Amino acid sequence: MGALGLVVNGMILWNTLYMEEVMDHLRRSDVAIASEDLARLSPLGHDHINFLGRYNFLRTEQVARGKLRPLNFGDTDEYP
Repeated sequence: MGALGLVVNGMILWNTLYMEEVMDHLRRSDVAIASEDLARLSPLGHDHINFLGRYNFLRTEQVARGKLRPLNFGDTDEYP
């Protein structure tokens, strides 16, 4: 059970860092963000996390320099 707590805490940290990066990106792009929407954000989402499968824990140069991976906006052209 202790390992599960570690995984959950890591997931929350990961999600929080990237949610902050997305909010910063949207603000830099002059996208209006309603405070009501921000109040409903939660780093507990996990649909994008694959708990089963193969993982590569090698750090890329970008991550080794303390940078986050690029944001993934999916198939939309709305936020370049």
